[in-house]
Amino acid sequence: MIDKKSIFNGLQDIAAATDTDIASRVDALFAPDAKWRVAHPINEMVGAQTALEKVYLPLIRAFPDVERRDLMFVGGSYEGRHYVGAMGHYCGTFEQDWLGIPASGEPAYLRYGEVYQVEDGRVVQANLLWDILDLVYALGYKPLPDSRGVERMWAGPFTNQGLQLGTNDAAQSNASLEQTLAMHQTLVAADQLVSTRESLLAMDQRLHWHPKMMWFGPAGIGTTRGLAGFVDHHQLPFRQAFQRPQGTPEEIKALRDAHNANHYVRIGDGAYSLTGGWPAFPCVHHGDGFLGQKATHKLITMRVMDFYHHHEGLIRENWVPIDMLDVLMQLDIDLLSNLEPEFMKRRAGAVS
Repeated sequence: MIDKKSIFNGLQDIAAATDTDIASRVDALFAPDAKWRVAHPINEMVGAQTALEKVYLPLIRAFPDVERRDLMFVGGSYEGRHYVGAMGHYCGTFEQDWLGIPASGEPAYLRYGEVYQVEDGRVVQANLLWDILDLVYALGYKPLPDSRGVERMWAGPFTNQGLQLGTNDAAQSNASLEQTLAMHQTLVAADQLVSTRESLLAMDQRLHWHPKMMWFGPAGIGTTRGLAGFVDHHQLPFRQAFQRPQGTPEEIKALRDAHNANHYVRIGDGAYSLTGGWPAFPCVHHGDGFLGQKATHKLITMRVMDFYHHHEGLIRENWVPIDMLDVLMQLDIDLLSNLEPEFMKRRAGAVS
């Protein structure tokens, strides 16, 4: 059993910390040898002290009045491991450059999906998909073509009940996760090589999505509404650009295992469920158009989470953090470095 409220409070305490007390707050929540997997360009590290220096101190120095605004907080167990997951925004005044991005001096939001593995009340692994590209967009930079979906701040669950800090009915939690996995199976079963708009709308995924479904995608893809919006603005373009490797089930499993490309978390918690992979699956960039890029034919992987809200027996909302900067790096596009001339102009303007 996970004390979700204790982890929730610990994360809030870290966000509210200062230079003088953040070390003790990190030590209180994280095991000394905890592992961190953070969105690019921060990436992977081991140890609370390293994370303090590379993750948390830079964040609170860049946004001195930062606060966590969790929209969803859930927990559960998978393969004997215990997890909590959070989705929401950090909010603060962007007062100091961060990750090379020039400070604006104005309020800013950093969207996140976070999953923590917990043992004996302390976090032993942190998976932090921070949507750094969304922050870049919000500051007025346009490094990529217009998204097909709408670029807008993510809303929370429409019931306003995303913070699940207590204990939920096990049967409902299991049913939520089972529905998510059943929907996933419809996607796997579909022949990716012959996907068309009509086939995607007609296939069995439609049995699991609510008529008023919302799909909240990362920066670069955007948000969509309804199954048709999901297919038109994300699913079809994505399948046209990325092909999952073909072969026998044994061959595909061997490839996934070689890249450690499987879900590390699958949990249900009341009317919510969560899955995630670091990475989720290998795929080949075989088609033009995704993020305005020509096909590279590279085999890449994706760091991804899916937060689901189940309502009226169907999946009504789906929030999908993806490490888009990491995807671009695998396509040989170092977006933050490419933006450096624009960053320099912004800094020069601030000085003058």
